[in-house]
Amino acid sequence: MEEAMAILPDASPWSLLAGAAAMATLWWAVRMLEWVWWGPRRVERALRAQGLRGTQYRLLRGDIKEEQRLMRAALSKPVPMDRPHHIVPRVSPLLHRVTEEHGKVSLTWFGPYPRITISDPELVRQVLANKFGHFDKTKLARLAKVFIGGLAVLDGEEWAKHRRIMNPAFHAEKLKRMLPAFSASCSELIDRWENSVTVSVGAIELDVWSEFQNLSGEVISRAAFGVTNEEGRRIFQLQAEQAERLVQSFRTNYIPGFSLLPTENNRRMKAINTEVKAILRGIIEKRQKYMKNGGTDKDDLLGLLLESNMDYSDADGKTNKGMTVEDVIDECKLFYFAGMETTAVLLSWTVVLLSMHPEWQDRAREEVLQVFGKNKPDLNGLSRLKVVL
Repeated sequence: MEEAMAILPDASPWSLLAGAAAMATLWWAVRMLEWVWWGPRRVERALRAQGLRGTQYRLLRGDIKEEQRLMRAALSKPVPMDRPHHIVPRVSPLLHRVTEEHGKVSLTWFGPYPRITISDPELVRQVLANKFGHFDKTKLARLAKVFIGGLAVLDGEEWAKHRRIMNPAFHAEKLKRMLPAFSASCSELIDRWENSVTVSVGAIELDVWSEFQNLSGEVISRAAFGVTNEEGRRIFQLQAEQAERLVQSFRTNYIPGFSLLPTENNRRMKAINTEVKAILRGIIEKRQKYMKNGGTDKDDLLGLLLESNMDYSDADGKTNKGMTVEDVIDECKLFYFAGMETTAVLLSWTVVLLSMHPEWQDRAREEVLQVFGKNKPDLNGLSRLKVVL
């Protein structure tokens, strides 16, 4: 032992540094092997021992390359008109193939991370109704969090707190107050379409997807946040670009640290997030100032959300128990993206189906004219629509 200790003083700093570097390299290599091979293979064996079937893990990439190949092949073909509702093979061909081959509970790989897909309705119900806290939302990658936030990514007590604060804003009586904004935006769209037909003296062709995107954006801007079309349109433009860039980032974002690299895509995503948050922060702070100065609450989602947040804080006696401005910004980002995308997709798909089934188009038109005639839609009339709703 004394001889070994006696050697150390004679060791040069460079040899000590080289030894430390070798140890660090070895540690890093072991961690990398654990991440890309040993860990995934260990998880795979454990899942298969429980009877779970699916794709076999491939080093580092998992099923990403195969998923991209299947997606390109699916999108290269037109939608089969004899089975237009059979959309899963087109929008998620890997999931469709794995489910067909391995059943309604199957295993796939996103890089070195396992994904268990459950498509059995009873099992889905059990997972979503679970009260024991074993099921958490997917941990989004760093760059995904700059795009979506709020309730979509929260868990546990934070999720429960946000849900308690926001629930009053979605009560039926408060949502009814937004109907005039919905009606006004839809009426303006119809008037614009009718004017286009009049000017062209005949039939015209419309890109309903872009039309419904603009409609959804306008409705949310007006009914949810009470902002100008210019502010709302800018947010939607930025969020749309962010969505496209997020999809691009998924090809490499599973690699640890890649989201921190100053790539063009990463820099642009962070810049978009900064601009969106700045716009929303200005809208929120302007509304907070208006409300604190005694202004009456507006019948939009932002006003109801801030009102509920203030009531929650006051009732608790500690203002820090409510949501922060950053929390409200995250919820607004979620509303903007989820509200616009889902509504535009639903309306576009509805128009496609009505064009494929003109008999239902006639029935829906007849019902609307019978219930409302030339009057503006109201909630009482909406509840009487059976074909449309």
